[in-house]
Amino acid sequence: MKQRKRVIKRAKVSRRVKRTRAPEKVRRPRYLPDELAGMYRPVKKPVTLRLDADILEWFQRDGKGYQTRINQVLRQVMIAQRKRSRE
Repeated sequence: MKQRKRVIKRAKVSRRVKRTRAPEKVRRPRYLPDELAGMYRPVKKPVTLRLDADILEWFQRDGKGYQTRINQVLRQVMIAQRKRSRE
């Protein structure tokens, strides 16, 4: 009879303490407009998003970073819609 290897459970790592940076040290992404540069904090939330297969394939064709590219496109749409609502 085979013996199973013993699994060692690791203790949970405490959450990282948020570091506060001076605003001038925070680098903003190139796609973010200047008007939002002071408010930008890269907070990401995990979500489940159902996309059409052809759309997902189109974003994935350039390799890694496809989720970031999807985020950039959504942000552009959001900014455009905000501009239209102000007019």
